[in-house]
Amino acid sequence: MRILGITVPNEKRLEIGLTCLYGIGVSKARSILDKVGIDRGKKAKDLTLDEENKIRAVVEAISIEGNLKREIAANIKRLKDIKSYRGIRHMKRLPVRGQRTKTNSRTIRGNVRKTMASGKRKETKT
Repeated sequence: MRILGITVPNEKRLEIGLTCLYGIGVSKARSILDKVGIDRGKKAKDLTLDEENKIRAVVEAISIEGNLKREIAANIKRLKDIKSYRGIRHMKRLPVRGQRTKTNSRTIRGNVRKTMASGKRKETKT
């Protein structure tokens, strides 16, 4: 089954298989399947053409993949342009949502460990 050019895995249960689409997590996949009336445990290879079309119609109504990525990028750009606190944190590549920065924040800053030298180096006497 293909939705918006992305192949949904045939061997996985639908509630997990739909999460391969950017913007759909497990809870949204479950709500989609409940809305359409398809069993969550059913696999993509077992779907009929009518069921596939129902799922495709519901998913295409949601903002996912490229549109969602563009929307998120535009929101971050807007924050940077108005120089809000969150925008400045994005510019400096620091955590945005109030996390501590003394020890953690490895995800945003990368795995760079800067350590302080422990005092002056001792000179060797000759």
